[in-house]
Amino acid sequence: RAVEDVARPHRVGVFASSLDDDPTREREAVEAFLSRRVDGLILTTIGTDHTYLEREIERGTPIVFVDRRPAGIVADTVLSDNYEGARAAVAHLAAHGHRRIAFLGDSELIYTARERRRGYLDECRERGLDATADLVVTGLGDEASAASAVSRLLDTPNPPTALFSAQNLITIGTIAALRAAGAARAIALVGFDDIPMAEHLALPVTVVAQDPREIGRRAAEIVFARLEGDSSAAAEIVVPTRLIARGSGEIRPD
Repeated sequence: RAVEDVARPHRVGVFASSLDDDPTREREAVEAFLSRRVDGLILTTIGTDHTYLEREIERGTPIVFVDRRPAGIVADTVLSDNYEGARAAVAHLAAHGHRRIAFLGDSELIYTARERRRGYLDECRERGLDATADLVVTGLGDEASAASAVSRLLDTPNPPTALFSAQNLITIGTIAALRAAGAARAIALVGFDDIPMAEHLALPVTVVAQDPREIGRRAAEIVFARLEGDSSAAAEIVVPTRLIARGSGEIRPD
């Protein structure tokens, strides 16, 4: 929507395609748009090699990567501050007395997942918190896998007292598992990404919120600046995140 808001005064239409975190689908969609000579691309990537776009960049087609950095090429990029957002989540839980904080993350192939895990680990190490392998669970891509992972964590002899769910679908699965275990008011939770109705749940969810509108606006502005002749070096813009305390992240350990 933010991209459309910037494009509309320029009388430019916006076409969208879901890539579904599939590298093959990404390349097919990109090549389909480019074959129709679109004016520019704003791309949330999953691929690990974007050198196929070099010729298009040399031709002057503006290409802006959002949420994730390009691989193998230099291009304009707009990112959330995933690393500092993850550190803020851990710091918030630590400030409320937690020392065993579990990390629940997406596939390590995804840049944002790696950055959030890195932020979690660095903050834990700096504060002397437990960050053992049993507390770090990755490869969770949906609610069901997240719920299963949380159930397993809670069933261990020394379960975590707090959870950092590093993606919105993971947060939804985590909430379901905590409710099923009767632990929603016993185990603290901070999620990365806001989720619908998060503030209206019986125990509202504390989150690290991104600013997708600002990301979209900045990306679209770069595209139109390039179309209007801006030939400066490729830029990387990092948009801050914001921790919203609502209740679940403020539960203290027994």
